Amino acid sequence: MKRTSLLTRESRLIQNTKNLRYIEPGAFINLPRLQYLSICNTGIRKFPDVTKILSSELNFILEICDNLHITTIPGNAFQGMNNESVTLKLYGNGFEEVQSHAFNGTTLISLELKENIHLEKMHNGAFRGAMGPKILDISSTKLQALPSYGLESIQTLIATSSHSLKKLPSREKFANLLEATLTYPSHCCAFRNLPTKEQNFSLSISENFSKQCESTVRKLDNKTFYSAMLAESELSGWDYEYGFCLPKTPRCAPEPDAFNPCEDIMGYDFLRVLIWLINILAIMGNMTVLFVLLTSRYKLTVPRFLMCNLSFADFCMGLYLLLIASVDSQTKGQYYNHAIDWQTGSGCSTAGFFTVFASELSVYTLTVITLERWHTITYAIHLDQKLRLRHAILIMLGGWLFSSLIAMLPLVGVSNYMKVSICFPMDVETTLSQVYILTILILNVVAFIIICACYIKIYFAVQNPELMATNKDTKIAKKMAILIFTDFTCMAPISFFAISAAFKVPLITVTNSKVLLVLFYPINSCANPFLYAIFTKTFQRDFFLLLSKFGCCKHRAELYRRKDFSAYTSNCKNGFTGLNKPSQSTLKLSTLHCQGTALLDKTCYTEC
Repeated sequence: MKRTSLLTRESRLIQNTKNLRYIEPGAFINLPRLQYLSICNTGIRKFPDVTKILSSELNFILEICDNLHITTIPGNAFQGMNNESVTLKLYGNGFEEVQSHAFNGTTLISLELKENIHLEKMHNGAFRGAMGPKILDISSTKLQALPSYGLESIQTLIATSSHSLKKLPSREKFANLLEATLTYPSHCCAFRNLPTKEQNFSLSISENFSKQCESTVRKLDNKTFYSAMLAESELSGWDYEYGFCLPKTPRCAPEPDAFNPCEDIMGYDFLRVLIWLINILAIMGNMTVLFVLLTSRYKLTVPRFLMCNLSFADFCMGLYLLLIASVDSQTKGQYYNHAIDWQTGSGCSTAGFFTVFASELSVYTLTVITLERWHTITYAIHLDQKLRLRHAILIMLGGWLFSSLIAMLPLVGVSNYMKVSICFPMDVETTLSQVYILTILILNVVAFIIICACYIKIYFAVQNPELMATNKDTKIAKKMAILIFTDFTCMAPISFFAISAAFKVPLITVTNSKVLLVLFYPINSCANPFLYAIFTKTFQRDFFLLLSKFGCCKHRAELYRRKDFSAYTSNCKNGFTGLNKPSQSTLKLSTLHCQGTALLDKTCYTEC
């Protein structure tokens, strides 16, 4: 032990003694002139007893550091150590827990708990019985929460590299905070967005601010020099302007960036309402289509099978929107305190996987459906070239594998879903991530071009004066235009802004991109079940036949049964048999007429 004296003020140092395992409880008794005590880099197993020092020095400094075998700061650990102000430097130890009333009986200027890498728990009552601290440093610890009591005195909070501290107490707990250096940018939003009630309160009592300044200044006349300095520090939370004391806005770092602005997941209230309407529409519409198709008594054809895949993909998109809407509702007004848990947790990863998988599978299936329609019409008389169900299953298996692979890549480090609150893979910091984003966007653009080209070819194929009237041509053109327009509306805005962002030249903010997310991105998921199924006569027949099994709409179902029977008997009477066998050109015209009628019903739902 080293002992030094400076103007009768004492300092004692116990350092670099690994063999020291135990310090007697009476080792530090009645040391009124002791101003600095350091116990560092020793082998002691128990927190030393410093409660009998009874120092009367101002700003007594206790340094306990690099003692890796001390695991707990017990209750009342510093009571009686000093009757004035104290600075505690308790860093680099093996602390795992700070117990209740640990700092009881102290007037804390500064408390350093940094670099206690095993420190996970700080009891809610750790600061009970203490005044202060004004400075709290918990950097590089595993603390998951700060105590709910005793934070009102903190003016400076330092919590860098505290990755386990994902939530902070409410803003009201930090009544005198002036400066904060934190780990996560989102936490700074708590100090930037003061509650409206708090702002109104500040304005309503502004006439009393100067009185508070004056009353604080008057305290200086009746204090010792050092105590006066402490009293004067009470003014540090106020700016004196135009005769009034105005509360300072705390300085906070790191600042929120463009990808994570200080706002809820849904930045606008109208989006919060719309996203619920859209996700319910997408989920219910696609669930209905899936249920009717899978329970239908008719044979599963290629178009039905493809429609099942499309409905499932769009159903997944509805689940993504539901997940985003639910988290937004739960974290409204407090998202900054949930941002880290959400964006780095399994929830956001799941949502991101759903949206990428659903988006790619939907685009892939729409392309296959369009190609199948085009192929069926183009090769109408070549029955041997017709797409069979087994072929469609293999094609869609490839689509599922492709969509799953694309959705899984951000989970293994190629971009990631953690960048933004809506869980899109928007991280383009690496070249590989840029290639990944651009590949997805280019494939989607190519798919859109294929869909447009096929619909144009289909239109010219069925546009024949011998087959249907001009007004039917117009109807087909209009309905094809609707299909193409919904695809374009969904893909174009997202692709345009995403490509610019991939080249690190963003043309839209994250806040405004949420408008695209709600109004444009899910258009296909909502429209597809109606355009490709629910509005078609074949689906309506299946729907009412299904309801009739449960005792509903029996009359309507009976009408469909009679219509089917009539069509069947008519085909039998007018069937192509014997000498009436048609020519190949007649057969092709009949088939084209059937395909044209199918398109007229906006369907890829059933074969002719």
